[in-house]
Amino acid sequence: MLEKLKGKRLRLSAEEVELINEFRGNNLENINGNTALDLHLKERGIDKNDVVSVKHWQSMSGELRFSIVTKEDYGLSENQIFKKINSFIEEYSPTYTPIKRKKGNHLLVINPADIHIGKYASELETGEKYDCETAVMRVLEGIEGLIEKAQGFNIDRVMFCIGNDVLHIDNVYNTTTKGTHQDTDGKWWEHYEIALMLYVKCIETLRQIAPVDVIHSMSNHDYQSGFHLAHTLKSWFRKAEDVKFDISVANRKYYSYGDNLIGLEHGDGAKMDKLPLLMAQERPEMWSKSKYRYWYLHHLHHKIKHKWLDAKDYIGVTVEYMRSPSSADSWHSRKGFCGAYKACEAFVHDKHSGQVARLTHYF
Repeated sequence: MLEKLKGKRLRLSAEEVELINEFRGNNLENINGNTALDLHLKERGIDKNDVVSVKHWQSMSGELRFSIVTKEDYGLSENQIFKKINSFIEEYSPTYTPIKRKKGNHLLVINPADIHIGKYASELETGEKYDCETAVMRVLEGIEGLIEKAQGFNIDRVMFCIGNDVLHIDNVYNTTTKGTHQDTDGKWWEHYEIALMLYVKCIETLRQIAPVDVIHSMSNHDYQSGFHLAHTLKSWFRKAEDVKFDISVANRKYYSYGDNLIGLEHGDGAKMDKLPLLMAQERPEMWSKSKYRYWYLHHLHHKIKHKWLDAKDYIGVTVEYMRSPSSADSWHSRKGFCGAYKACEAFVHDKHSGQVARLTHYF
């Protein structure tokens, strides 16, 4: 009896068999030559060049079934967006005339952190509106305000910090790099173009003051697209001799100015208490030649400041988290992660006396 039961075959309905075949079809992708597929596309007016993937299976009656994803469903291809942007850069190809400047002895660090272009917040839900237009206007206002506050210092160079979640999402699915879904204002490619033009405007403004050194920090919301944006920006200013870039994929960047050593990181990587020794280990020569050392971090959107003393009577390393100009979105508002001052921040470093001024433009 048991042997008969073991050998008994289950009888499935036609619907159940088709469901199983459909499930199996989900694991098959094919856009090669297929007469049935060609007819299926022709009947529905779909261009085969627009097909991203095809999943197919066979019904109980022998009829071929297709599940088709097109570029319209999937979003614009990376080639489409970069072809458009690169073509725009090549056609515009701006030439920047050298500017005669007086020599100074101060570094102006401009750090508009965590802009999150593409973030959406409804005033009815969160108490404050935030969208692409708001983000751009705040940064431009912040840059102008910080420049005005820096008047009186003879600025020798400007360090402009970019990246740090300048873009709110990293793909066509409206998620961060790790896949966290976000409320967004507009499409991912619109965010990219808006961020590019914002950064171009900022650098063109800052280079009127002094030569600009652009430093990019890799970040968690836009790890890939932020990196691409930095390289597009570098291409834009390839003819500007007074605009230099450090936009490698390294998570920690270092910058030396006179007796100052400055480290930049997004703030979601190495633990804060590890950063002083990491600075000494990763840049021993720069460390030995410096007297004033700083880490400027981002990610948390509010001010935190810590100071380490590496020996008696010697200033070691000061670590600070920057404020952000962006407002809380739905999730942050609901969780109570709101209420921090919204601002763009800057610092003035004397070549031989370290940080001598802290500038803040509030919104």
